[in-house]
Amino acid sequence: MTDTTTETDGDFDGDGLPPPPDEEHRFPCEQCGAQLTYRPGETVLTCPYCGHEQHISPGSEDAAEAAFREHDFERALGGAMAGAEYEESRVVACPNCGARVEIAEVTQATRCPFCDTPVITDTGTHRHIKPQGVVPFALTEDRARDELKVWLRSLWFAPNALKDYARHGRAMNGVYVPYWTFDADTRSQYTGMRGDHYYVTRTVMRDGKRQTVRERRTRWRAARGRVSRFFDDVIVLASRSLPKKYADALEPWNLSEMKPYAPEWLAGFSAEGYQVELPDGYSEARQIMDGVIRQDVRADIGGDVQRISSLHTDVNDVTFKHVLLPIWIAAYKFRGQTYRFVVNGQSGEVQGERPYSPWKIAFAVILGLIAAGIAFYVYGQTQ
Repeated sequence: MTDTTTETDGDFDGDGLPPPPDEEHRFPCEQCGAQLTYRPGETVLTCPYCGHEQHISPGSEDAAEAAFREHDFERALGGAMAGAEYEESRVVACPNCGARVEIAEVTQATRCPFCDTPVITDTGTHRHIKPQGVVPFALTEDRARDELKVWLRSLWFAPNALKDYARHGRAMNGVYVPYWTFDADTRSQYTGMRGDHYYVTRTVMRDGKRQTVRERRTRWRAARGRVSRFFDDVIVLASRSLPKKYADALEPWNLSEMKPYAPEWLAGFSAEGYQVELPDGYSEARQIMDGVIRQDVRADIGGDVQRISSLHTDVNDVTFKHVLLPIWIAAYKFRGQTYRFVVNGQSGEVQGERPYSPWKIAFAVILGLIAAGIAFYVYGQTQ
């Protein structure tokens, strides 16, 4: 199996030097020469200094169809993908969170967009599968910050410093985060048991009195059958830099808004290289698929309750894509620990880690004890 993200330190050209990365994409303003940046929610690049705009070409339908063509998973594992499906880029690894962020050739020092750690760049390049599609940012930084403010203010027991963070409107980093998507055709055979509830009425003695009670019982019978499902675009996070629990909670993503990959969409934003290798991404996708298949089996068995005794699934025609999805990221340090907040750059969904204020928690506990004491006193007086 080919390792698609290892460094190319051992891969030299005829002069004994590492092969250069792909040509850097720069978008100088036609009027003032400054670098253009992508304006979220639109299809233009804009100059932050003179306001000049340049429209992003939509490309041809043939190019879009080629960009979204699925890659055969087995061919990729066997190293049979065409060399044109790979690229080399200059990537720096954050020493704190491990993020692999693509950087410009002229950049010598930067800060990690995931945890705000200062990073000194090196000359390493990484060879990896090219991204095929990108969902452009729909939310501007101001919109993302507003969504984050609302979310932060809703947190109970958060330190006052965190509320100050929301009020002051600190800068956020827009990052295109790598994901894998998988398609697969599945056919499953199962055996199990179907349980149907029924009720019986009987008489019992309670406290010396005869009472009639209604009891629920379950009638079981064997079940077997087949279910099939085609999975389209099962999404798997290919980054280890973000808290997976919160990154996964940013779903759903509307992949119908995906554009063929073009560097213009990334102008002014960071892009992370994938850290979850293709086989590991597929293993996670299979877990997601298996969960859905078990739901299908239970629905096929029917009844009130189900038991699955055996389940065998044949998976065919597995394909994949490497795509980039937009996430706004904010890092907040509290008592020496970094907490990260993430905002879905398409929908505005907010998730994140949060610190707790021990003083606010203690105060709430004291108030609760006082309230309980008052209630107990009032109850005693009424009795």
